[in-house]
Amino acid sequence: MSDFNSGLPSVRQVQNLIKDQTAVEVKLLTGDALQGKIRWQDPQCLGLTDASDTATIIRLQAIAYISPRN
Repeated sequence: MSDFNSGLPSVRQVQNLIKDQTAVEVKLLTGDALQGKIRWQDPQCLGLTDASDTATIIRLQAIAYISPRN
């Protein structure tokens, strides 16, 4: 298990997306894309809630990129 290092730029950026409740697109390595708001993150996963309030847990290793939505 990896340590949660809140000093890393990527962790801080995701924390800002959570704090600002920014809508994002999460592109997975499979090519699938999920849209919603990140609610939490831990060393292995993040929690995403979509427009219909459906919660999804995504393993960080499955993510290709996270992009803010305008």
